Amino acid sequence: MTPSERKIVTDTGQLPARLAELARPLVFTNGCFDILHRGHVAYLEEAAAMGKSLVIGVNGDASVRRLEKGNDRPMNPLDDRLAILAALGCVSLVVPFDDDTPYELIKRVRPDHLVKGGDWTPDKIVGADLVTGYGGQVHSIPFRFKRSTTELLQRIRLSNDKTK
Repeated sequence: MTPSERKIVTDTGQLPARLAELARPLVFTNGCFDILHRGHVAYLEEAAAMGKSLVIGVNGDASVRRLEKGNDRPMNPLDDRLAILAALGCVSLVVPFDDDTPYELIKRVRPDHLVKGGDWTPDKIVGADLVTGYGGQVHSIPFRFKRSTTELLQRIRLSNDKTK
C-alpha cells in the first residue's frame, strides 16, 4: 500500500482508529473535487493550515449526481477522486460519503475546524451547529483564484463544439 493509499478510508468501521492516529487540531472539509484545479489546491492548503490534520469528505458518485451538476458528472469516478486528493501533501485522510450532506460524517469526525469555500457563509455550512455546539470553529475561506469545475467543463465543451 502506498502512502497516499493509506490516506483513503472506505471502511467506516476503520474510521475511529484512523482518526485517533491524527494530530489535533483536526480540520474537516468536503466536496465533489471532480476535476482538481488550482482553486481546489489553494483552498485545501489554506484549510490544512488551520490545524495539524486535514480530513476531506468526498461525495460519492451518486451523491454528485444528485447535486444536479450535470448528467455526465462526476467526470472522474470516486476511486480516482479519492486517489488524487490523497496524493496531496496537505491531506491527512479522505473519506467518501453517499448521503446528500456530510452531516453524519462530521458527527463521526468531530473536527476542531469545519471549513468550506467562500461561496458558503458560516451559518449555511452543513454541520456548523454541531461543530460550534462542542466548541469547534466554522470557517468560510474566500476564493483566491476564480476557478470552477463546472466552468472548466463548459470551456472544454465549447472548445470541442468549435472544432466540429
